[in-house]
Amino acid sequence: MVGFCLVPSREPRIIDRVICPSAVMSQRSVPSEGPPILEIHGAAATIRLCRPSAHNRIDPDDIGVMREQLREIAVRRGVLAVVITGTGDKTFSSGYTVDAIVDRLDHGFEELLDEIEGLPLPTLCALNGSVYGGATDLALCCDFRIGIRGTRMFMPAAKFGLHYYPGGLRRYVKALGASHAKRLFLTAQTVRDTEMLRIGFLTELVERRALAARVTEYIAALEQCEPATVKSMKRQIDAIARGDPGAAQSRKDYEASLKSEHLKSRLASLSRRRS
Repeated sequence: MVGFCLVPSREPRIIDRVICPSAVMSQRSVPSEGPPILEIHGAAATIRLCRPSAHNRIDPDDIGVMREQLREIAVRRGVLAVVITGTGDKTFSSGYTVDAIVDRLDHGFEELLDEIEGLPLPTLCALNGSVYGGATDLALCCDFRIGIRGTRMFMPAAKFGLHYYPGGLRRYVKALGASHAKRLFLTAQTVRDTEMLRIGFLTELVERRALAARVTEYIAALEQCEPATVKSMKRQIDAIARGDPGAAQSRKDYEASLKSEHLKSRLASLSRRRS
């Protein structure tokens, strides 16, 4: 695994090289505390939150770091998916620093999450522990969310008197439906692992020891697919989910794929195997 610690206006720093079966999710080379790091291993680019003693909170300066990491991922050839995870075995993330909500009245966190949501590559949130506040929205930015047994979540905005920003409300409604979004936002109730799966917050729920292997299986599955087709279908599915009237009717990418050399090659290969 080659890991990069990215800080705006600085060169990427290689922090370690290790070989392990689940390198996508390895924590052997992770600094104990600090800004998020970017680890690139094969087809997966992993952004790892690195403040376990503070429940992997996201500080204001981390926003620039993570946006720089997204720019680095965009130019890395061979990367097919983005994984977002935390450090340690207790908390995925407690969200954005509470003090910054008042001290920095800007849209930086919301804009970062909008950028992650709009990534052309498939995104996977590997929840290594419980998830709170703005980190629940970070998870909902991702296409797939794999949680571990014992995980809990809650959204305390109403307890603070904070009316949540529009992008987060939209993602909650899109992923969970208005009824579950209201329950979580208006009551600030804690929700446990099986309920998180039932309402659609989690895509899958696994044992802690199985998390790394399941993430690796997702990456391996994506490697078997045509990247351009994955991107175009993700783009159209997202547009349909937003209610774009043209997206549900558009046949442009479908018809282009029918003429692609990749489709012809794969169908020919399948035909040969059957004969």
